[in-house]
Amino acid sequence: MKTKASRSKSRVRPARKPPGRDPDRTNLFDGYACDEFFDEMFEKPGVVRPHYRKLLQRMSGLSVKQMDERREVADVSFLNQGVTFTVYSDNQGTERIFPFDMVPRVIPAPEWEHIEAGLVQRITALNLFLHDIYHNQSILRDNIIPRHFIEGAKHFRKEFMGFHVPRNIYIHICGTDLVRDREGTWLVLEDNGRCPSGVSYVLENRSTLKRVFPRLFDAYGVRPVEHYSEELLKVLQYIAPHGKPNPTVAVLTPGIYNSAYFEHSFLARQMGVEIVEGRDLVVENDHVFMRTTKGLQAVDVVYRRIDDDFLDPKVFRKDSMLGVPGIVGAYRAGNISLANSIGTGVADDKVTYYFVPRMIKYYLGQEPILPNVPTYLASEPEDMRYIMDHLPELVVKSANEAGGYGMLIGPHAGKVEIAKFRKLIKADPRNYIAQPTLALSRHPCFVEDHFEGRHIDLRPYILYGEKISIIPGGLTRVALRKGSLVVNSSQGGGSKDTWVLEGKG
Repeated sequence: MKTKASRSKSRVRPARKPPGRDPDRTNLFDGYACDEFFDEMFEKPGVVRPHYRKLLQRMSGLSVKQMDERREVADVSFLNQGVTFTVYSDNQGTERIFPFDMVPRVIPAPEWEHIEAGLVQRITALNLFLHDIYHNQSILRDNIIPRHFIEGAKHFRKEFMGFHVPRNIYIHICGTDLVRDREGTWLVLEDNGRCPSGVSYVLENRSTLKRVFPRLFDAYGVRPVEHYSEELLKVLQYIAPHGKPNPTVAVLTPGIYNSAYFEHSFLARQMGVEIVEGRDLVVENDHVFMRTTKGLQAVDVVYRRIDDDFLDPKVFRKDSMLGVPGIVGAYRAGNISLANSIGTGVADDKVTYYFVPRMIKYYLGQEPILPNVPTYLASEPEDMRYIMDHLPELVVKSANEAGGYGMLIGPHAGKVEIAKFRKLIKADPRNYIAQPTLALSRHPCFVEDHFEGRHIDLRPYILYGEKISIIPGGLTRVALRKGSLVVNSSQGGGSKDTWVLEGKG
C-alpha cells in the first residue's frame, strides 16, 4: 500500500521565494516591532530577553540569502520525509508541506517547571473527573458541575457507566493548548483528550532544525524530545489487559486520506508496531486479531486515532466504514485496551473546560496552577446576555469543533458572519462558549526578507501511564498570516521548534 508520504512527493513542492528582494541584506531584525503584545524574544524594542541572547547573536549575522538557503534545506527535509497535512476544504489539492519557521521558541527551565506542574495537576484532575462521572458522579450530586452540562454533552457515553477501564486511566495521551496574554501569563486555552495530533511535527521540527542550525544546539543546553515514541510505547504496554507482558500494540488509523495520517504512520514506525485500518482487524469471541500474511495475530492494545462515533458500527454509527465491528464488545470483555478510553470526549468538550478549575479544587483541594481563559457559557442567561451585547469583541467557539472550525473571532469578522453566529448561538446555546479576544504573545518569524512578530500558542503532550511524563516543550503553533490569531494548520498556521533549556538556561 502506498503511504500518504509517497503519494505526496509528486504533488507537494517547497514554497517559492518572492521576487525583488536583496539577498545580501543583513540585520534582519532592524525595525522589529513588539507593538502592544508580549513578545517572547524581546522585553521591548532592541532589548532581548536573557535566554534569547545567543540566538539573536547567531541570527543577526545572517543574510537574506543565508536564511533562504536554510529554509530550502528545511522544505526539502519535510518534503523528503512526507511531512504533510490535509486541508479538506481546499479545492486546489489537499496535501501541503507543514509550514515551518526557523526561529525556535526558547523556554527557560524555571518557566517550564511551572508549566509542567500545572499540566500534571490538570490531567490528574481530568482523569479523576472521568472516573467519577462514569461511576459515582459525586461532582454532579454535589452540584459542583450542574448535571445537565454533562448529560447533555455530545461525547458523554452513558452506555459506559460503571465500566472499569484498564489501570483506571481514561486519558493516556493529552494535548493541552496554552497561550500567554499581554502580561505574559500562561493560560489554558483547551484540553484535547481524544485523539490529539501534532506530536510528529514536534519530533520532525527538532530533527530539521538540527540540520539547519547545528551550531545553535552546541551553544544551548536543550532538553531532548526524541524519546517521546519510546515513552508512548511504555504507556500503551502498561495498560495491556491483565498486565500481559510483551503485549501486541497497533495504531488504528482512519486511512491515508486522514489529515493526520503522516503522524499515525510516523508514530507506528517510531514505536516499531503495526499501523492498521479497521478492515485489517477482526473480532472473534470477543478477542481482536490482526490480519497478516501468516494468518490472524492477536492484538492487545490499540492506540486509536478514530473518534468514538466511528469506532464500532455495531455500537455507535452504523454507517462507519472506518471502525472494527465488535471491538467494543472485546473492550467490555477486558480482552483489548484502548488509548484513549471510550468516553473521554466529554472531558475536552469546551463547556466542560469551563469547569476544570472546579475539578482541581474538588478532587485535589488545590488552586489551579495554570488558570483558564475567562469563559462565558451561552446556555446561562446572564452569560448569554453578555455574549449578545459584546459579540463583535469576543471569540466564540463551538463546544465540539476543532482545527479552527466552528469559530468566530469577533474583531476580525464582518457583519454577515456575526449575524450568522448570533442565530447559531440562540438556536443551540449549549453548543457555544465565548471568550475575550486575547492579545496572544508573539514571536519573531522570518517573513520574506526580515523578521516580524507573529502570534503563537503551545501544545505540550502529556502521557499518563505508570507515571505522568511530558515532552519538554511541545508544538509551538504560529499564525503565519499577519495579524491572525488562528494558529491551526488548516487555517494558514505553521509551527516552530520549541526548546526547553536544561538547568537555569
